Amino acid sequence: MLKRISALVLAGLTAMAVAACGSGGGGGVSGSDGGGSGGGDDAITMGFSQVGAESGWRTANTKSVQESAAKAGITLKFSDAQQKQENQIKAIRSFIQQRVDVIAFSPVVESGWDTVLKEAQNAKIPVILTDRAVDSKDTSLYKSFLGSDFIEEGKKAGQWLVEEYKDATDTVNIVELQGTTGSAPANDRKEGFAQVIAAEPKFKVIASQTGDFTRAKGKEVMEAFLKSNPDIDVLYAHNDDMGLGAIEAIEGAGKVPGEDIKIITVDAVKDGMQALADGKINYIVECSPLLGPQLMDLAKKVVKGEQVPARVVTEETTFTQEQAKEVLSTRQY
Repeated sequence: MLKRISALVLAGLTAMAVAACGSGGGGGVSGSDGGGSGGGDDAITMGFSQVGAESGWRTANTKSVQESAAKAGITLKFSDAQQKQENQIKAIRSFIQQRVDVIAFSPVVESGWDTVLKEAQNAKIPVILTDRAVDSKDTSLYKSFLGSDFIEEGKKAGQWLVEEYKDATDTVNIVELQGTTGSAPANDRKEGFAQVIAAEPKFKVIASQTGDFTRAKGKEVMEAFLKSNPDIDVLYAHNDDMGLGAIEAIEGAGKVPGEDIKIITVDAVKDGMQALADGKINYIVECSPLLGPQLMDLAKKVVKGEQVPARVVTEETTFTQEQAKEVLSTRQY
């Protein structure tokens, strides 16, 4: 009788062990440092905090993430930070409380993330940065950064300018519409551009101010630039939307965009590409918002505990006016 009871107990313990392994222990994927809600199947829940909806680029980026999550079978908990860091931190903490499997977000600014990222790390929830980086010295706080090389984008803008004015002997007066103050693309696009034009004394940035990546602010700041600096040769805008707003200001001042003032922008959204094809913008450096498929692939890997690259750079190009005419009809965003 005692042997029979012992056998039944042993069988029961074995069944419990098998069930625990199969479910990932109820707290995440077994053998992974990913943590999260886990569950009894391979279903993944992602918490995603978006910067906001400040531009056509951002809208396309959100759509890519949402559609890619649905296609990949990943449950997406989405939060719009409305360009406020405090909203984004609050959303990330909410994701931690909900025990999602993975957190992804596009940081509003570069600084001030260590505390909340440490909270996610302590909860064993992996984090992926998308589109924008953070300046934390502790790179263990996130698994990977997926996005563009913003310094390289700035360099591409500067290289076109140097080539365009290679025969010029007079001073070339440049105004710059920066992105959101403290954000990675604003910092890096400014830095890359400055590095390239620094070798040529004839290039002079006479005014540089944030336009918050929005069309309305781009117009407002450009109007101020035109009033205080009547002799502007070039506008460098950190995104298409600010450039498009600036075009309205330039036209309102009785000048011809693309001719009286050469315009360089970054993004290559459809409205920007149309303005490029129409001759109102002279050059666009592409920054693709279609990061969704790559993000979902990374999410699946980090939840399984697989090693992923610390940096994943998106492939992008540049466009002249003629190139814009050729590809405009096929643009996805």
